[in-house]
Amino acid sequence: MRTATYFFIFLNLSLALFEEPAVYPLPFLATSVLEVLCLLVFLGRLTHFAKVTLHNVFWKDTKNICIMVAILLSLTDLGIYGVLRLYGVRSIRWSRIVRPIFLINFAESRQIRRAFRSIRNTLPEITYVFLLFMFSLLMFSLMALKLFAERNLQTAEGLPYFRNYLEIVFDLYVLVTTANSPDVMMPAFDFSSWYALFFIAFVIVNTYIFMSLFLAVVYNNYKKHLKVMPGGACG
Repeated sequence: MRTATYFFIFLNLSLALFEEPAVYPLPFLATSVLEVLCLLVFLGRLTHFAKVTLHNVFWKDTKNICIMVAILLSLTDLGIYGVLRLYGVRSIRWSRIVRPIFLINFAESRQIRRAFRSIRNTLPEITYVFLLFMFSLLMFSLMALKLFAERNLQTAEGLPYFRNYLEIVFDLYVLVTTANSPDVMMPAFDFSSWYALFFIAFVIVNTYIFMSLFLAVVYNNYKKHLKVMPGGACG
């Protein structure tokens, strides 16, 4: 039963590869039949679980409610999408975002739920570090705007360089990953080599200090919640 449940969960999640817009497109009829088959299996698994569980216990378990709501939403979305398709109206399958609910909420997925709850409980505790990082990013972006906006510099493509605050925030955010280094600083460096100090300071503070601190906080809090969580907990 567990193997069959995991197989149909995997099949249901894999449908995103074959539905429009798809990596390997299949006819709508094929994907819809597979999805209905998966939903029927999930409904049958839930019905079986309801037969062996006390009535009041079954309906108080939020996991069961989530699965039933996800099945209802998926069927409703599939029906609406099919009708609109018949009339030539383009639409999207918005119910795709509920498919991971099946992976998390079935009784067989206890370990996945534990990991999910650990991540959920960790998020509030890493918020402070993330806010500090964002504050640093916004302040460096403001400094960059003041330093370079009035220099009338241009990128290699001939576009304005560091004159829009939101674009500066995005470019410096990418610089935290070093994906656009050193290209992002070359217009300023060509104007004056001293401007390289600004980017060096940014990388030291945000990439080497804040990212290391962020990783340490995430790891320690996740490990702490994973240890204190009871092994048989469900929710």
